[in-house]
Amino acid sequence: MSWWNKNKWKVIALLLIVVVLAAAFWYGGGAPGMQGWQVTNDAPAPAVDTASQNTPDGQTAQDNQSTEDAASKLGQDQAPDQPDEPSPADVGAPAEAGPPVGDDTPLETVPAAEGDSPDESIESRPGGLDGGMSASEKIAAAAELGGSDPDVPPGDKDYSEAQGMVIDPITGKDKYLTDPVPEGKPLPVEPQDAVFSDTIYTCTLSVRCDTILDNMDWLDPEKVELVPEDGVIFPSTQVTFYEGESVFNVLQREMKKAKIHMEFSDTPMYNSAYIEGINNLYEFDCGELSGWMYKVNGWFPNYGCSQYALQEGDEVAWMYTCDLGGDVGGYNAIGG
Repeated sequence: MSWWNKNKWKVIALLLIVVVLAAAFWYGGGAPGMQGWQVTNDAPAPAVDTASQNTPDGQTAQDNQSTEDAASKLGQDQAPDQPDEPSPADVGAPAEAGPPVGDDTPLETVPAAEGDSPDESIESRPGGLDGGMSASEKIAAAAELGGSDPDVPPGDKDYSEAQGMVIDPITGKDKYLTDPVPEGKPLPVEPQDAVFSDTIYTCTLSVRCDTILDNMDWLDPEKVELVPEDGVIFPSTQVTFYEGESVFNVLQREMKKAKIHMEFSDTPMYNSAYIEGINNLYEFDCGELSGWMYKVNGWFPNYGCSQYALQEGDEVAWMYTCDLGGDVGGYNAIGG
């Protein structure tokens, strides 16, 4: 018997094994460049048990997946505490223009839609119920309007500089963004520069909100009962003060003595206190152009109440405006 006949089955079996191993190597991903496998010089990364891997906050990967799934289920209802994102149609849309400040055009009532009750008519009102401008924006807007009582001239740069006011030639204002004052009017005294003494003087103080009586349809309905029938919150009264005290000092003390609510905030940009509310009547309660203003001896100062140093015999009047000063004659005033 020949060698082939004696060993042919062994040879065939060996060849079949080689073919099977080659096929497994080739199609199983072991061949370089095949099945997406690429040769690199980096050592293979160790296997990671994702089921038990901890995230920085202690959650497992499975927990994270559950959180992501829950968030995705919110869909168009965004997660709580997330502000609504503006739609593409809203981006760049022009804001609805309001009436010009000081415009005497009467308010218009938007007719109710067919089928609506008369109570559902919308009263046109600056800022709606919630108002719109911040204290600093309101101050800036007032400063830009210019003018004041008709008999009060505009600010005088030469006079103000001669009195010691340092005005930036670029901005035309001092370092606290105060414009020059009219000739003959006192310059602001910064609170940190005020000098007090034991000398006692007197001035007259009053607080009124009678402009609201003409605009009750603008007023926040929850504040109606806070408005006195005659609009007088604190009648014109002679009060005392120490030399060096400001309009703010006197208002704060007298409101406390009379048990009348008053709330203020500091405005560092203008280095002054800003009166937000008196008798629980706040800025924006009667439209976005509403808030508290003051005048001294008939002049609405163009700086804050804590910068106005009182003098003997001054007459200080606080009044609520519904039109950024236009309804009380104080266009060039700083509210509070």
